[in-house]
This record gives sequence, structure tokens and C-alpha cells, in this order.
Amino acid sequence: MDTPLLPLRHFLLGLAVVAVWGTNFVVIHVGLEHLPPLLFAALRFFFAALPGVFLLPRPRVPWLHLAAYGVLIGAGQFGLLFVAMRSEISPGLASLVVQSQVFFTIGLSMWLSGERVRPYQGVALLLGIAGLGVILTHTDGSTTPLGLGLVVLAAMCWAGGNIVARASGAINMLPYVIWASLFSAPPLFALSFLVEGWPAIREGLAAADAVTWAAVLWQTVGNTLFGYAAWGWLLSRHPAALVTPLALLVPLFGMGASALLLGESLPFWKIGAALLVMSGLVIGMLYPRWKARGA
Repeated sequence: MDTPLLPLRHFLLGLAVVAVWGTNFVVIHVGLEHLPPLLFAALRFFFAALPGVFLLPRPRVPWLHLAAYGVLIGAGQFGLLFVAMRSEISPGLASLVVQSQVFFTIGLSMWLSGERVRPYQGVALLLGIAGLGVILTHTDGSTTPLGLGLVVLAAMCWAGGNIVARASGAINMLPYVIWASLFSAPPLFALSFLVEGWPAIREGLAAADAVTWAAVLWQTVGNTLFGYAAWGWLLSRHPAALVTPLALLVPLFGMGASALLLGESLPFWKIGAALLVMSGLVIGMLYPRWKARGA
């Protein structure tokens, strides 16, 4: 049997989405040059929620699901990620480490269902841990143990958000993310006032230039509205097995853009860590499909 392929136009659309999601780590770096991280994250979700909630109907899911997803993805994933990227980890490595959410998502799913770990999942997890271990043993001025830990925690929150979204059933993720943002922005604004303080917020807003505000809007327009809308459109027309593997390219775009645009170095150890983590992701995501195809 011939393996189905995405039409070229649809493949290019999917490639554009993962390119936006990957290069977005450079955009985050640009925005953090002036804005405090928690404030930056709060603005991202504020503009995602408004005016979106007035344009798209609320998904038919419980409010509790929207609230849980909004807090986990907003204050959890992006709040921690932005704090780490302020000075504790480079954009390229952040784009790689946060993909460990795949391992956490699989682990949470198995824990909730009572399913036992399968051999290929154990191999995938060991490869991922080995890659993170390489990064931990090579922390320097651009990446610290604290930064690595914060991004791993962000990945855990992302995995929790994935579980909540899955429990919501078959949904259109664009309105789901927009309405959930109503529960992301308020705790981030509150944390920004409590942790960063009004003087830092005032100084950040005063220093923000057109490039900074473009970075904020890109978080909403490019990363959220275009990204989720296009990804959802592809998933509605093709099997997930054809679309989701494209997400494996996000770290490649993230590390490549950081190297080209920000001059982030790519020493041998960093490439080796990326290969280990990516190998784990490939095995964890694609091995069951290879096995099923062979059977």
C-alpha cells in the first residue's frame, strides 16, 4: 500500500506553521529586551483574548476546562518559559528543551489510564533524559541549571494543558485557546505586579519601542491566530499521523533561527544534545505508526 502524502500546498502550509512556532523563540528574545517576562506573557494572552472572544463563539466545553488550560498554558508554560528566557537559557536551547512536553504528555496519559510503559517508550524517554543531561553538564553563561529547570517545568505545564484539552473532546483549538486566554492573562498580570513590581512594569512599557510591540503582536497574530488556525485546518483535512510529525521540525527552526539571527553558537555538545532529544521524540511519536504500518 502506498503511503499517503500531504499535498504540496498543505505541506508548505504546515511547514510555515512550524517555522513560525520555531522562530518565535527569537521573537520572544526580542520582546524580553525591554518588557519584564511575566508582563510580556500577560500582554500576549490579553491580545489573544481580546477581541477574539467577541469574534468566535465559546467552545462547548466546561468552563473548568478552559480555566485549567488557560492557567497551565499561560501562567505555567509561557510564564515560566519567558522568565527562563530573560537571562537563564538561550532561545535555541529553550526551543529544544520545551519539546520534552511530549514525554510528559505520554507519561501523564499512561498514568491516568493505568497503562504500563512499553519498551520503545522507555528508549525514547532515556534518549530525551540523556539529551537534557548533556545540556545540564554544559551549562554556561547563556544557559544555567535554573533556566533548564524552569523550561522543564514549563514543558510539564504544557503536558498538563494537553491532557486537559484532550479531556475536552474533539474541539477546534483556535477558539479554545482564545477563550482559555481569558484565564491566562489575569494571573500573569497579577504575578507581574507581585513579582516584577510596578516600577519594572512602568519602565518596561516606557522603553518598549515599535519592535517590542511588534514582538507582542506576533505572539498573538502569528504564533496563536495563524498557527492554531492553520494547524487545526490541516488536522481537519488529514489524519493526525500525517500532520503532527511536522512539529518535530520546531526545534530545528528554533535553533537555526537563534544561530543565524542572534549568533547563538552551535558547539558539538549542543548538536549532540539536540540529536538525542530529537531521536527520543521521533521514536516516541513515530514508532507506533511504523509498527502499525508494518503489521
